[in-house]
Amino acid sequence: MSHTGETIRGLHRVFAEALGPSRWWPAETPFEVAVGAILTQNASWKNVARAIEALKSAGAMTGPALADLPQQRLEELIRPAGYFRLKTVRLRHFLDFLSREADLDMEALRGRDPYFLRESLLEVRGIGRETADSILCYALGMPFLVVDAYTVRMFARHGLIPEVTDYEEVREIGQSALGDDVAALNEFHALIVRAGVTWCAKSHPRCAQCPARNLLPDPERLPA
Repeated sequence: MSHTGETIRGLHRVFAEALGPSRWWPAETPFEVAVGAILTQNASWKNVARAIEALKSAGAMTGPALADLPQQRLEELIRPAGYFRLKTVRLRHFLDFLSREADLDMEALRGRDPYFLRESLLEVRGIGRETADSILCYALGMPFLVVDAYTVRMFARHGLIPEVTDYEEVREIGQSALGDDVAALNEFHALIVRAGVTWCAKSHPRCAQCPARNLLPDPERLPA
């Protein structure tokens, strides 16, 4: 486990040195983070940003304002994010949860027990583990590592996990190495995504150019 932890901390270090600060999540309020986390499911951030700007222009980027929007109008505003009808339903489910738990006030969730709150979020239809952890980490400053395909790919190529691995196992491995430092967990996920886009593609990875190449189990045998 010590080797695994050293490798994960090494990934954090070399990507931070190569890429600089990420400043994630790009949002003005915790509620905007939560909305963005739902809209970004199966969508590019460029298109999600367009939907978020449309919501802001309509004065709908608060819990009460979004809850008051007619369904057809909400669908129209978030259309750029794709799957707009499905995501409208998911946003409604999240708003029902937020209304029930915190009177539509994201800030009121900050004092909750993080793990109990995570379980409550996972009971909301349309919110999976990656979305829930994004909301918890980026919106509420709670210590959860967000895991995505880039994380699994990076960890697998560095011999830290099998290629087919449960989400929770990957999250726990990462968190055991980084601890409960929210800023470190936040930045680590952002760096992994940026490094994945830059070097660690699913096909034709650019391992020879990657600053983490020396952390591979066998740097002399880079993936083709």
